[in-house]
Amino acid sequence: MDLKKSMMIAASGLRAQSGRMKIIAENIANAESTAKVKGGEPYRRRIPTFREVFDEEIGAHVVRQGRVELDKSDFGEKFDPGNPVADDRGIVKTPNVNPLIEMVDMREAQRSYEANLNVIGSTRRMLARTLDILRG
Repeated sequence: MDLKKSMMIAASGLRAQSGRMKIIAENIANAESTAKVKGGEPYRRRIPTFREVFDEEIGAHVVRQGRVELDKSDFGEKFDPGNPVADDRGIVKTPNVNPLIEMVDMREAQRSYEANLNVIGSTRRMLARTLDILRG
């Protein structure tokens, strides 16, 4: 595999993990939100997916962000009879977002992003070293 391909594959990983981090950040930002109207549903956690694609330009498989799926788990509930969106029992539905899980997912996405960034950095250093050898 040539160095250009390795950089392109790593760049696709950077884009995919960047998109993943954006979705995780949206989940965290909406972790405490409630429905907009009485009887409505609050924010539903989103789950990023990935897919493998053959990139004909570079002749290699790369990763792309796939569809964003909705988490089908149950919403939380809390007793808050003074809330305008509470039902007749005083229950307010809360998002199915667990901030702890989101933070773990974010850390995993960051590490994957950093790994891809390191591949690009190493490849650049190899290219620079190759050019130094050719000049000398």
